[in-house]
Amino acid sequence: MAKVVLKLGADISTDIIYPGRFMATVLPTETPVFAFADMSDFNTKLKAKEIPAGSILVADKNFGCGSSREQAASCLKGYDLKVIAKNFARIFLQNSINLGLDMIICPTIEASEGDEIEVENGRVANRTTGKTFDIVPLPKARQSIIDAGGLISYTRKILLEGKK
Repeated sequence: MAKVVLKLGADISTDIIYPGRFMATVLPTETPVFAFADMSDFNTKLKAKEIPAGSILVADKNFGCGSSREQAASCLKGYDLKVIAKNFARIFLQNSINLGLDMIICPTIEASEGDEIEVENGRVANRTTGKTFDIVPLPKARQSIIDAGGLISYTRKILLEGKK
């Protein structure tokens, strides 16, 4: 079970997730410090490691809209955050899959900051409210990439399996 550490609305752009002024930083090991940089309280908690790995961000529709910057996904991956949204912007979704960011599409999600969430059997269970919500599963191939930790890890795994 994990806790919702941030509740966001609709149309959260990549500029909110990873502001454009930090675009010169591209290494996935360096991008996390700029996650939600303009939301200083949340950014400070992330950098101080006050937010445990596996914590959940909940968002409305169109999470990750805007530019195609990969850093928006890598900065979240760097903190091992899970994103549950009603839906994701197309390019952000693919960038996140390629980087192995754990994302869940849940069109009817209802949750508030502090709620305890569990993902099980194709559903999101809000243990705080007692409500459950159906997940829209990703295609098996895309989920396999996330489960492997990203496209590079997935490709490496496939190549090594082929050499056996």
